[in-house]
Amino acid sequence: MNTMTLDSHADVRPHLATQPSRLRVLSRRVIDELGYDTAMVLDAVERAYLGLASGASDNPRKLMTQPPSKHSVAYSMLGRDGGRRTVGFKTSYKHDLGHGREAQKYYTTLLMFDDATGMPVAMMDGSLVGALRTPAVSALIARAAAPHASTALVVGTGTQGRMALPFLLTALPGVERLIVHGRYQAGIEAVRNTLKRFHPGREVEVSTDLARAANEADIVLGVAGAGVRDAVRHADLKRGALALLVGYGIHADALHRADYRIATSEAQMQVTGLDLADERGALPPVDAQLPDILLGRKPARRADDEIVFAFNSGMIVTDIALGRVLADAAHAKGLGEEIELW
Repeated sequence: MNTMTLDSHADVRPHLATQPSRLRVLSRRVIDELGYDTAMVLDAVERAYLGLASGASDNPRKLMTQPPSKHSVAYSMLGRDGGRRTVGFKTSYKHDLGHGREAQKYYTTLLMFDDATGMPVAMMDGSLVGALRTPAVSALIARAAAPHASTALVVGTGTQGRMALPFLLTALPGVERLIVHGRYQAGIEAVRNTLKRFHPGREVEVSTDLARAANEADIVLGVAGAGVRDAVRHADLKRGALALLVGYGIHADALHRADYRIATSEAQMQVTGLDLADERGALPPVDAQLPDILLGRKPARRADDEIVFAFNSGMIVTDIALGRVLADAAHAKGLGEEIELW
């Protein structure tokens, strides 16, 4: 697999589209063929957050719509990555939420424009971008809030479950023990295979007792789907643990009873974290947001024995940063199809 590198000193590479009316379309197949490495993704995502914290980038609150039956959910997001001078629009639509992952219909797109030239960059399938930037963000949170962790537990074996450990080990190579908890053997095997792809020689244990595994873990990653039966509660966590929620698999009481709370964005949490609200429909205040932590404005924890809860919600600025890297790589290789849209 080809590997791309990211020039950390580059501002943005100009897009070479011949006409403003033409748009390069990158399908899922094309994006899958580009190749990537976890260190490159971590770098792109971290710089996106630093740009946001410095004021160079912008990430307005996402919009959500859902019917009363809750059989579907849709999101719309807009952002600007100041470092790469790229504006992006992302849409996400998921249907049949009450059924298993295989039966659901899920579509996500990312449309980008170069804010230096005014030219369209690309419209692309956003699934791989989301699948990569989310575990990268979790890894950045873990590196800040649990730098000396030795044991990590992943709850869930879907796309995020499979990618969680490779990124975590890239950010925290000192983590020695890796545990996964899931119901599906195929998913567990996928977690093993993905780990070996990026970190050959590393092994993952399979948990049969979630509470016990959580009590032994310094980092607990809740990345399961909505249909998960088990969830780690606050009482299951050891002192000093980091409970990091991406999807499901960590109970709401871990948020409400935590000693310290982190979010990628408190505003986004108010939109996508409503299932964690208490009986009054309220969420507790957040102590620190990730951009401020990365810039050193806020600590990732106040004491080693604190139980820290972190909420990782998607932010369009990270999709734009990583999407621009992938789109530029596709353009350099002549991949994708140009259409005359306007």
